[in-house]
Amino acid sequence: MYAMDGRHGSIKMRQFPRWQRFIGALVVALLAAAPAWAGHRKLSPELNDKLASLSTSPPVSTATGPQVDVIIQYRPGAKLSDGIQRVITAGGTHRSRLDVINGSLFHVPASLLPTLANDPDIVYISPDRPTIKLSPDDYILDTASINPILQLGYSGVGIGIAIIDSGVNATHPDLVGSHGSRVVYSQSFIPGLDASDQFGHGTAVAGLAAGNGNISNGWMRGAAPRANIINLRILDANGAGTDSAAIAAIQRAIQLKNTYNIRIINLSAGRNILESYKLDPLCQAVEQAWKAGIVVVVAAGNNGRDNTMGTDGYGTITAPGNDPYVITVGAMNTHGTQSLGDDTIASYSSKGPTLVDHVIKPDIVAPGNRIVTLLANGSTLDKNNPGNRVSPSEYGSNSCTSYYTFMSGTSMATPIVSGSVALMLEYIPSLTPDQVKARLMKTAEKSHPSYSTEVASNGSSFNTQYDIFTVCAGYLDTYDAMASNVLPSGTALSPIAVRNLSGNVFLQADTSSVWGSSIVWDESIIWDPNAFLDGTSIIWGSSAVWGNSTLAGNSIVWELSVIWDSNIAGPFSESSDYDKN
Repeated sequence: MYAMDGRHGSIKMRQFPRWQRFIGALVVALLAAAPAWAGHRKLSPELNDKLASLSTSPPVSTATGPQVDVIIQYRPGAKLSDGIQRVITAGGTHRSRLDVINGSLFHVPASLLPTLANDPDIVYISPDRPTIKLSPDDYILDTASINPILQLGYSGVGIGIAIIDSGVNATHPDLVGSHGSRVVYSQSFIPGLDASDQFGHGTAVAGLAAGNGNISNGWMRGAAPRANIINLRILDANGAGTDSAAIAAIQRAIQLKNTYNIRIINLSAGRNILESYKLDPLCQAVEQAWKAGIVVVVAAGNNGRDNTMGTDGYGTITAPGNDPYVITVGAMNTHGTQSLGDDTIASYSSKGPTLVDHVIKPDIVAPGNRIVTLLANGSTLDKNNPGNRVSPSEYGSNSCTSYYTFMSGTSMATPIVSGSVALMLEYIPSLTPDQVKARLMKTAEKSHPSYSTEVASNGSSFNTQYDIFTVCAGYLDTYDAMASNVLPSGTALSPIAVRNLSGNVFLQADTSSVWGSSIVWDESIIWDPNAFLDGTSIIWGSSAVWGNSTLAGNSIVWELSVIWDSNIAGPFSESSDYDKN
């Protein structure tokens, strides 16, 4: 949005799109109005903004001035206890340790932030941000090629899936096995609340990952119907939570990994991207889980219809789905059939590249629209959407109580991938998170249309182009992922989109990744050629993908602008799960 003149350190405006020029002008205005505060690289954009506003106000004491909850990350090797004591001595209050990121949660006077930022042991300070506030036919197992695996006898038995969400109804009949509830551990990270699901989202997620169809004689089953659930609640009855709660839950999952054989974390929630994943504390936490041997599966977000930046929904992936380690999942619409031929991308599914870092996301897509899953009776979502309940007569029951509901969103596609991963790990327990991700992406179904049009429940029409930032590696194919005999070595970091001065966009893979070796992949492609302009066939590497002119149908994304030249990422509106298309 703005650029620093390297010779003089002044701000000069470029000819960017209107919204970006407006934001850039706003930044200039703020800086002009607050010459005493030039910003600090260790402080997040929001905290710098708060300090800028304080510099224009009358001086106040640290005791009576504004207070903020912040997450402070310390450098590797720094002693966390010493850092905590220094903050307390300076006037802050310690809330909780977040050892997984070598950090802690504090309540501090805003005026203390510049002093803290000068601590050489502190890497980054960010507010304890809210996660997204969530709100809200079958055939999912057929379209994702899961039913053939279940018929072979695989079920995810013995595999632990940590559901970090709004809680799980542990007594739902479809989560009960021969030895009792398969929700083997529950903990709440919200003070004053237990781990039950008052919102209704976590139970739905657990059902798609591991529901066994008890109450419907198998009519509605999750992907891994005998997997165990570790219930880690971070969202309240309204679907809201915080970074610190999510990080604490991730930390707990790592601690319990060996106790419950936790091989997968499912995180069907997220929030706006406000800095690089290399600094974001939530991204740093999921990376630590990945490095501990846990596959982390994350929702892409539901902002694909958002055109407030003038990008037709591009650049709307949410955090921590922007982290290159994790598996980020977009949503497909099955249109209620077993055939793949009529499946289309859900128009609300967020698209890449990610803001700030330009990571190619999502990594894979899976069924996520109008999915039948478990109902948490009496929850907020149930009360607000009674029309989404599935009548017991639909599955041949005479019961007066409904146990199932319809849900939509990338947060529903995510647990289907998590359950598929449980099947893969039951089959080959030694698979690493990177090998799991590589297999899923290589074997994903790559046949799809070039364009599709979806009509939302409000009558709005949305056109979608099936490029690499929309469907990435393709549609989940669990059978082929399990049947694959590839055991690559190296990381499976999602590649970065790099734009050169000529306007070409390249895919740049990390040098440690598995994607650079044609021997590993037998010269096969990772994406369908139709995902590229002019049908160019390419594996991850440094070949040009886009031409100099435009990407058909979405040229604004590839002009000098929003995606490629923004140094500050404005927040999106909170995403939500849709009831219909």
